[in-house]
Amino acid sequence: MKDLVEREGLGGQVEVDSAGTGAWHVGNPPDPRAIETAARRGIEMNGAARQVTASDFDDFDLIVAMDSSNHFDLLALSGRDNPKVRLLREIGGDELTDVPDPYYGGDDGFEDVLDIVERGCRALLEEVRP
Repeated sequence: MKDLVEREGLGGQVEVDSAGTGAWHVGNPPDPRAIETAARRGIEMNGAARQVTASDFDDFDLIVAMDSSNHFDLLALSGRDNPKVRLLREIGGDELTDVPDPYYGGDDGFEDVLDIVERGCRALLEEVRP
């Protein structure tokens, strides 16, 4: 999403951040397979993982979940049925709700997931475009 926002010239208008619902990978860089897959498409992935905090629900206009399990966890953390919390694939009108986790699969899973995420991010950008 950050790459798409920058390519569209909206870097100063749309803020993008990434966080997980669990603390398993806090401080770690992205998976090397994800970095390599994105790099082949000209997308730079960097940074370190962080965990979602309660203040994120005040700091951001939208919190996007990749799957129904994380969606549930985010709603529980927000303390209510929060309209700010949405599923990426639903934003794009996809009939499936979950972005699959490629972590334990083969390298081609990262390609498939990046295709899904890119489609969802384009749909999201059209929705939030200033």
